[in-house]
Amino acid sequence: MSSAESSGDGGKWLDAHYDPVAGIYTFSSCVDLADLSGDGENRLVVGDLGSGSSGMKLKVYRGTALMSESTLLDLPAGLVAFFMDLHEPRIPAVAVASGPCIYVYKNLRPYFKFTLPGLEINTLEQTVITCIGTLKKNMADEDGVSCLVIGTESGEVFVLDPEAFIILSKMTLPAVPTIMDVTGQFDVEFRITAVCRNGNIYILRRESDKPKYCIELSSHAVGLVRVGKNVVVGCTDETLQGFTQKGKKLWKTVLAAPIVTMASMDLPTRGFQAVLVGLANCEVQLYRDKNLLSTIKTPDVVTSICFGRYGREDGTLIMTTKGGGLMVKILKRTASFDDRDSAPGPPLAQSVRLNVPKKTKLYVDQTLRERESGLAMHRAFQMDLSRLRLAAAKAYVKALESSLTPMSASLAEPLKMNAVVQGLGPSFKLTLNVQNTAACRPVTNLAISFLYDESLYRMRNPYMRIPLLVPGLIYPVETFVECTSDKGISDVIKVFVLHEGRSSPLLTAHINMPVSEGLTLN
Repeated sequence: MSSAESSGDGGKWLDAHYDPVAGIYTFSSCVDLADLSGDGENRLVVGDLGSGSSGMKLKVYRGTALMSESTLLDLPAGLVAFFMDLHEPRIPAVAVASGPCIYVYKNLRPYFKFTLPGLEINTLEQTVITCIGTLKKNMADEDGVSCLVIGTESGEVFVLDPEAFIILSKMTLPAVPTIMDVTGQFDVEFRITAVCRNGNIYILRRESDKPKYCIELSSHAVGLVRVGKNVVVGCTDETLQGFTQKGKKLWKTVLAAPIVTMASMDLPTRGFQAVLVGLANCEVQLYRDKNLLSTIKTPDVVTSICFGRYGREDGTLIMTTKGGGLMVKILKRTASFDDRDSAPGPPLAQSVRLNVPKKTKLYVDQTLRERESGLAMHRAFQMDLSRLRLAAAKAYVKALESSLTPMSASLAEPLKMNAVVQGLGPSFKLTLNVQNTAACRPVTNLAISFLYDESLYRMRNPYMRIPLLVPGLIYPVETFVECTSDKGISDVIKVFVLHEGRSSPLLTAHINMPVSEGLTLN
């Protein structure tokens, strides 16, 4: 295979092969990868629809070459590779659902034909198969024996024994299934998620022959892919939606074009799972949850997608186009996907479930008390809240009246002041930083006055005039304070910023003077 680098995908994929005239017309449900020769190299198995009325074939590709092809009698509805026994070498069989029959091929040769039972109303009438899947019988190993699971036009789901091809289980749906996802083990526990023509998704479990859960969609589903314990559904209204296995909606994202096909991208070696979505605008987008990780531009609309091990390459992406082309891309070993939420909306952390602790007895008792005494508790709370508001309002008014705020309340002289005391005593240096916070208007005719206990302190300049204050600049006003007491006590010095011709100060500051350590030492 050639390995030229692809374009439009962020350099994460290598173009291994592209044949625009391969003549393959199929859907994702009719494509699978399997080691059909037991040599460790996976082949591409395709159920080709031909022209729709003729030319239907089962094709097997090895690398870029057509290895074999077999004629099909009717249009294929689905194709799966599965292990039907424990014989060595471990070579899977291929089951093709076509009309009312399942054709089983082993070693690329016809092996068995299973025909659906006739309808109860008229045994001459025959239903047809609409979708097909596989279910592990009793072991979850990759090469474990698998049962066939088929959905029919009559709204029934059958589980077939892999060796005797008898019906092991029969379940009934309210509508015709078109897409199925099967997980679990038949002998232990399994879950069948079926998309039906009535626009709903039904979930079947082992213990019941009727659906246990139902997901009602706003529009019909185009594709369904399981990622972990959740399912991702693509709808005809150009949306991609995520649901839990019990039907709870997790997220929804709007796409740029209608969805044509979907497939799962699973890399167990990296622990990476995502969803590949083929759009009608010739793009294949890779999503993990609602986050767009990568976009691949294609020359034509992609009609089928298959990701897995092809040949000896684990990360191989195989696509067929509307015009019959075949594309093969290989994921680079150095490729990494940034799981960043590129879609608008709430952050990814919002969808993370919180670890809420269990309810304790104390919590339950408190809840009962609040339920019984709710009215009295509300009244007490409102009373306390009103008292708090009243106290805050009184304190605010007092601060405004005494100008105790760090900024003046006057709009004509918007001032701001802070004080710094330096020294150990008995002499202290007092610095007042005064600033005019106006936009463009200077302030004049200001003075600073000090009020203090004359038995404790002596100041050189208890009254000072302030020069013109230019807006934005900080003006330091310095003075010295001397402690005259030897008792080791301190007091508050009050500072007033005054305006000429006014009796009330613009600003007031209370300075808590430190204890004079110099006198204490003496």
